Amino acid sequence: MLYFHHPSSLRHDPRALSPDHPDNPARLEAVEAAIAAARLTGLERREAPAATAAELALVHSDRHVAFIRDLCEAGGGQIDDDTYVGPESYASALHAAGGACEMVRGLTTGRAGTGFCAMRPAGHHAERDQAMGFCLFNNVAVAAELAVREHGVERVMIIDWDVHHGNGTAEIFRHRADVLVTSIHQLGLFPGTGALTDAGSGDGRGYTVNLPVPPGSDGEVWLSLMEYLLVPIGLDFRPELVLVSAGFDAHEADPLAQCRLDTDDFGQLACHVRDLAHALGAPLGAVLEGGYDPHALGESVVAVLAALLGEGEAESAAPDPIVTPRAASHLGHRWAL
Repeated sequence: MLYFHHPSSLRHDPRALSPDHPDNPARLEAVEAAIAAARLTGLERREAPAATAAELALVHSDRHVAFIRDLCEAGGGQIDDDTYVGPESYASALHAAGGACEMVRGLTTGRAGTGFCAMRPAGHHAERDQAMGFCLFNNVAVAAELAVREHGVERVMIIDWDVHHGNGTAEIFRHRADVLVTSIHQLGLFPGTGALTDAGSGDGRGYTVNLPVPPGSDGEVWLSLMEYLLVPIGLDFRPELVLVSAGFDAHEADPLAQCRLDTDDFGQLACHVRDLAHALGAPLGAVLEGGYDPHALGESVVAVLAALLGEGEAESAAPDPIVTPRAASHLGHRWAL
């Protein structure tokens, strides 16, 4: 497995302007400590390159990239109520996007079958022209578009299991039928998008799949949606590449949401996606998004890495009685469920 990291991720620190900001370097320090303690074997550690201007331009406007660069070079500042940058944040964001691109190159050229990018800042809220929700550049979207444009991938499936809806990714690919954007997220949280009825637009109608869950939803609900909806949809769509926006803020210990997954649940989510990718004969890559309890984040990332390395089996359970049937009734006319 390719594992991408870069020291610049630790130099992006919003606490300089917002002392209690939850997205801080302690998150990745906890991830690295948990990996070291777990003594995982099979990780091929790679230092992530910086994304090029051409790579960022695949999904972002020149104006947006210049805005982030110039703000950081001027010493940093506040972009919105949640999003802050400092002098080092532009370099951090370049390497976060560049690592996702390099992972896709490795996956699409057969150098590896799986990959994981453990870097900050996250990306899935960033739109073409707007940073928001702690996100500067949309790492997973840049990587997906690179796969399509430069590596001949005809269909990409993005599975976003961050507790917040990945509005940026959804908007970037809203009108596309070659990139299927799917998301499980908590209803009513920032950014307030991701309704079950939002299925994309134009040529992309049907290729956005939103699965909002109520606050308090536990692992059984999330895993039911994965097993009975997202896996069958993936088998029907038959992507040549599967990418995961891997957020861990649905964990019961996370301070920013009200879902109730535990560490093992994240391992099970990864087992189901791993088996889906194997059934498709498609490579699988994951990009770190949220997760704001450092200990829970570290342990959950280890559980996902272990699953992607082949440990554990995907467990089947009865579908939850409310959320899954409601979503299936909405999606069943488009997909073979």
